Amino acid sequence: MKKIGWIGLGKMGHPMALNLTEKGYTLAVFNRTTSKTAELAAAGATTPGTIAEVAQNSDIIVTMVSDDTALEAIALGPDGVFANAKSGDTFIDMSTVSPVISAKIAEQAEAKGLSYLRAPVNGTVMQAEASTLVILISGPQSAYEEHVDIFQTMGENEKIFYTGDAEQARYLKLSINMMVGVTSVMMAEALALGESGGLDWEQMIDIIRNSAVGSPVVNYKEQTLKNRDYTPAFTAKQMAKDFDLMLDAGKAGNVPLAITSLVRQNWSAMIATGRGEQDFFGYLDLLEEMSGLKK
Repeated sequence: MKKIGWIGLGKMGHPMALNLTEKGYTLAVFNRTTSKTAELAAAGATTPGTIAEVAQNSDIIVTMVSDDTALEAIALGPDGVFANAKSGDTFIDMSTVSPVISAKIAEQAEAKGLSYLRAPVNGTVMQAEASTLVILISGPQSAYEEHVDIFQTMGENEKIFYTGDAEQARYLKLSINMMVGVTSVMMAEALALGESGGLDWEQMIDIIRNSAVGSPVVNYKEQTLKNRDYTPAFTAKQMAKDFDLMLDAGKAGNVPLAITSLVRQNWSAMIATGRGEQDFFGYLDLLEEMSGLKK
């Protein structure tokens, strides 16, 4: 049985790790807020007190953390994963981070004798709970093939994609998030324009959802928009972080990202007006206010 160490039990990491535990995998879990380990412990996971202990006693170490800074500290810090893992272990990071930090970690993993898989996910908390995530994977193909069962426990088999041997999964995750973020701003502007013209709110959303511009993300956000309920599945602050990663990657590759750059300012506007913890589709709320449409 593979011994898995899991680090990071946030909104996504918690249900992903719980699914592995409930499917019979041997897990050791760590989170800075230790109370978040309780449900995992009740399901059979162990709860070491340090990252070092997790790495020392695992064959596979998985991280699901917030950003570049957190990943670098956990992976490369003096008491982190790489300082305590064994040569031949596998390190899997499922966070959304920059290709730059990922390449740095790849270099250190090779020096340590670790297999390193980049495996960012697309999906919501509900999809994480249901094990129906889209998982994008790059790194050594042999390591991917050896551990594909782990990914199949968290995502649907037809939605698990091996994309290459380097940072391809990082670029693809940022590209997809770019289009999702742009869609939310596009929808806000379209809905505000239609609202100003006297269209029925719910009918307008239904028609757009069934038109040529309908998409899975538009379908998923139907009730968010109809009810103007911006309880976050993914916050404006989180989207701002991802757009910064996109723009940095574009700059490094001399790829002009004009639309992405413009939309990044919308997240700043949301944050500045106290909407940073709203769902990123809450840009509509700000736009209605600016347009004098907010009731």
